[in-house]
Amino acid sequence: MANSPTGDSVISRVVRILESFDRQRSHLSQTALARRADLPLSTAQRLTVELIRAGMLERTDTGELRPGLRLWELALRSSRALSLREIALPFMNDVLSTVKQHTTLAVLEGGSVLYVERLSAPESPLDYAHIAQRMPIHACSSGIALMAHQPSDVQEDFLAGSLSPVTRATPTDPAALRRLFAEVRARGYVAPAGVGVAEWTGVAVPVWGPSGVVAALNAIVPTVGADVSRVVPALVTAAHGIGRVLRDEMGRMRS
Repeated sequence: MANSPTGDSVISRVVRILESFDRQRSHLSQTALARRADLPLSTAQRLTVELIRAGMLERTDTGELRPGLRLWELALRSSRALSLREIALPFMNDVLSTVKQHTTLAVLEGGSVLYVERLSAPESPLDYAHIAQRMPIHACSSGIALMAHQPSDVQEDFLAGSLSPVTRATPTDPAALRRLFAEVRARGYVAPAGVGVAEWTGVAVPVWGPSGVVAALNAIVPTVGADVSRVVPALVTAAHGIGRVLRDEMGRMRS
């Protein structure tokens, strides 16, 4: 129900407040929060008080605002990402121990790629693809691997949209992306160099669930000297393992 001059509902304004925080801005002053949420300061202050009372926001020692632990707790109580992560983690650990590079698990969500888990390799010089981070579908190997297995009408809707480059190597031509989609389906993996960050190459494979591809498993390797042939078998083995457990879980639920 809207009760503002702009017609925004209370829920939409609360969502804008919560979405104002990201990895670069994990703490915000009240004024900065109102500005990022595009709300009048008085409205933001009133909603902030209620969100603090509910545990969704909290104040730091310096008086800035940040997401509260209650928000994290509720998000993890019942989430498809949570069960997927729990199943995938042992297999991701196997990949990490083999390739010694950052290993991620990603899903399609809301028109972008959402990373739901990352295991870090201390010896890797790369630092990217954090948990809860989003990337454009066409600017990361996980997104390409996931979109390659979507229905053709979903692919064409995606290709008809805005495809802005993130690096010089980001594919923005629909024909080039169709070729990458075909490569994933034919080879079982994709490894485009530098499409999201010039310094790294993401090697991604699809994870098949009981009714289709549910996630992408990815290892991030330095673009210079990347040995894709060593990474792919570890990812494929792990993806098969995750898929097997997902199918077993579904079978148990149906029995």
